[in-house]
Amino acid sequence: MRRLVTTLALCASVATAAEAGVACGGDFRDFVARMKAEAVRQGFDRGLADRFFSSVRQDPAVIRADRAQGIFQRPFTDFSRRLISQNRIDNGRRNAQRWDAVFDRVERDYGVNRGVLLAFWAFETDYGAVQGDFNTVNALMTLSHDCRRPDLFRPHVFSALELYRRGDIDPARTTGAWAGEIGMVQMLPGDIIENGVDGDGDGRVTLKTSAPDALMSGGKMLRSLGWRPNQPWLQEIVVPGGLDWSQTGVDIWKPVADWERMGVRARSGSLAQGLDGAIILPEGRNGPAFIAYPNFEVYFEWNRSFVYVLTAAYFATRLEGAPVLDAGAPSPALSGDEMRLLQQKLAARGHDVGGIDGILGAMTRIAVRKEQQRLGLPADSWPTRDLLGRL
Repeated sequence: MRRLVTTLALCASVATAAEAGVACGGDFRDFVARMKAEAVRQGFDRGLADRFFSSVRQDPAVIRADRAQGIFQRPFTDFSRRLISQNRIDNGRRNAQRWDAVFDRVERDYGVNRGVLLAFWAFETDYGAVQGDFNTVNALMTLSHDCRRPDLFRPHVFSALELYRRGDIDPARTTGAWAGEIGMVQMLPGDIIENGVDGDGDGRVTLKTSAPDALMSGGKMLRSLGWRPNQPWLQEIVVPGGLDWSQTGVDIWKPVADWERMGVRARSGSLAQGLDGAIILPEGRNGPAFIAYPNFEVYFEWNRSFVYVLTAAYFATRLEGAPVLDAGAPSPALSGDEMRLLQQKLAARGHDVGGIDGILGAMTRIAVRKEQQRLGLPADSWPTRDLLGRL
């Protein structure tokens, strides 16, 4: 599938590339030989390693997919409307009914709401229908050889080798997403080893063909990443016009009671009491508004894209009955070229924007807010052409 990711930070338990001692880059065949030698050093049988690496090929399409991130330049409302269709909502409700007993187990064992998993299931593979046709081992080896993010992917090559040893991966035939994830909720090999669950009781963890295995494994992984059982993650709110905008953003957390005293209200229902919350204005003070609860931070362990994370969290609330958001009337978004220029200007002023990529991510938003404060503008983290001109 054409997976919508910018980076994955899913498994801290496997060895790092530095520990593995295998340098990225260079001739790909030499790289394969170095990885094979490292596998033997780690204790894998030499014959097993020979067979595992024998069919490995570099895949240029993986690198092209890794570099193609233009969709993340879209503002939240546009992005969410593209991903959240009525068909996905209807299929989500049908799957919630079909696998009701499995979702009950996930909620009982891991405290993860069914809407959360349904949203990931929808966005990752359209409920298992589109799981990707990239050779998994080729994808992992290609991204490990590439020097952009080798430390992230290389440990999962050895995890894939362990799955091969167990008979759970065929290096010549197993396919998935371009970034090496496998199955209905797209898990990397290291995460399958750490969090794979035999949900259907057949003695195997088969994430490509078994919805119970995939859903139980996804729930366990979210729990392992810090999900707080039976707590909310996101809620649409109404904010007062006189709110101190400089206090909003994903990095500023306050008790919900404090936000209520500042005039923040739930658009429907009531705010969760006894928790901290952060106010998120994805398109500034005139656009939609949300309060994020601590579980929202776990989403960034699944995917690092701000717009993807917010959309997945919002879709999860929709699947659990929340109304369509109030889009408001935000100022026009900057174009990709304008956003890159903005990031260059912010970086020149000493801000860490996480890269000049034309994407309004969390770090760029924080930098925008600081410059808005400095310039006496409403500090709502939404960059405008006025801000760009002043910088």
